[in-house]
Amino acid sequence: MRTFLLAGALAATALTTALPAAAQPGQSCFRTTEWYGWKAADERTVFLNVGNNRIFRVDMDGACPALTLGDSRIISIDRAGTGLICTPLDLDIHVSLGGRITTACIVKGLSELTPDQIAAIPKNLRP
Repeated sequence: MRTFLLAGALAATALTTALPAAAQPGQSCFRTTEWYGWKAADERTVFLNVGNNRIFRVDMDGACPALTLGDSRIISIDRAGTGLICTPLDLDIHVSLGGRITTACIVKGLSELTPDQIAAIPKNLRP
């Protein structure tokens, strides 16, 4: 009986650790499958469109000049593998230029914009 309980406890632990982490209270998150557009405001700031009138601002720790080049593409990697992006540590961004990865960008900040902040983004910078 004791072995059965231990096996059940281990299985339950393995199941809960395999599930995606939930957002903490007051924390804004999005799923990687919701992200379908982006625009770089400058070498350190990217706006992500995650649908349903939601835009996230991503701030880089340093300059990522490749973000502002015309044919650049962002390749993101979900570090935790859960498909849920809630903090800067969840997102690993690389910039592809001409089909090759040229720059790894370190994400410093991630925040969902309010409707007023979205309205203040110039039209040419909206994702």
